[in-house]
Amino acid sequence: MHTLLLPLLRALSDGKFHSGEALAQQFDVSRASVCNALNTAGTLGITLHKIRGRGYRLPVAPDWLDASRIKSVLSADADNFVLEIVNSIDSTNAALLRASPDAPHRHCLAAETQHAGRGRRGRVWQSVLGGSLTCSIRWRFNQGMAALAGLSLAVGVALLRTLRQFGVEEVQLKWPNDVLWQYRKLAGILIEVQGDVTGPSVAIIGIGINLQLPAAARDSIDQAVADLAEIRGGAPIGRNELLAALLGNLNTVMREFEQYGLANLRHEWQAAHAFADRPVRVLMANGSELSGHAVGLADNGALLLHTADDKQIAVNSGEVHLTRAL
Repeated sequence: MHTLLLPLLRALSDGKFHSGEALAQQFDVSRASVCNALNTAGTLGITLHKIRGRGYRLPVAPDWLDASRIKSVLSADADNFVLEIVNSIDSTNAALLRASPDAPHRHCLAAETQHAGRGRRGRVWQSVLGGSLTCSIRWRFNQGMAALAGLSLAVGVALLRTLRQFGVEEVQLKWPNDVLWQYRKLAGILIEVQGDVTGPSVAIIGIGINLQLPAAARDSIDQAVADLAEIRGGAPIGRNELLAALLGNLNTVMREFEQYGLANLRHEWQAAHAFADRPVRVLMANGSELSGHAVGLADNGALLLHTADDKQIAVNSGEVHLTRAL
C-alpha cells in the first residue's frame, strides 16, 4: 500500500473537494505522488470522486480510530492504558513482540490496516479499513507462563461482555480463542507469551473483530464469517466506542484473572460455550485427532472431553470442530 494513501484519505474525510495541488502542498510532495497514491484507493474498497478543476472528494469516510475519542469514552480507565494508533503495520502482535523489554504495561496498539495480520496456527487475519477492529495489548504478569494457560478464555469473556454492551446477545465462545455468531467467526484472539516459567511474564493479546466485511474480504477467508453490521441489521457500532468498551472490560477481567485465574470466569465462559455437550473432534498439531463430547473446562482452561470409552480427558491445545454424534 502506498504510504501516502491513508494520510490523504484522512485529509479527504471532511467530504469536501481538495485539489491535487493543495494536497501536495499539505503533505510536501509532488502532485504526481498524490495522484499515484489516490489511484490505489480502490485496493482498499474506497470510492473517490475526482472532478477536473475541483480535485478529489471522499463521499463516505471510513470510521477512523481516534485516540482522543477512545480516551474520552474510557474516562477513568484511560489512565490505565498507553494508547497508540497507526495507519498501517505488518501485525500489531508482531510489533509489540519486537518492542524493548522495558516497553510499557497495558500498551494498546491499534491499526487501521494490517498487511501481515496473524491468526492462530499461522493463519492470516484479514483486516478491512473501517470495517475491522484490530489491536494488540501488552499485559505484564508477575506469574510465570504456566499460570497464563487460560488467558485466551478470560479475554473471550471480556469480548463477550463488550459485545453484549452493544446489544449483540447471540454470540458464543469457541475453545480456545474464537467468538462465533450462528457458528460463524465474528472475532478472534491470538495470545503470544514471553517470560520465565516461574515469572514474571508478558502476554501480547491480539484481538480482531469483524464490523463490516465487503464481499471480496469474505471470499478471501477460508472459513464461515459474520460481522456486526449483519448481526445488527446494518446499525453501525463506532470503532472508537467499541475499542474503549473492550479495553474497559479487559481491565476488569484481567484483574480477576491475575488474582484468581479462571475460577471466577469459568462459569461465564461455559455458559456461552458454542460446543457445550456437543460431539467434537480435536485436530492436534502433530496431525492426530481426538473425539468426544465437550463437557466443560478444567481449572487451567483445558477443554474436557468425555470419550466413547467412558473416559474424561483434558485437551490443552488443538483445533476443535463439531462432528456427528458418537
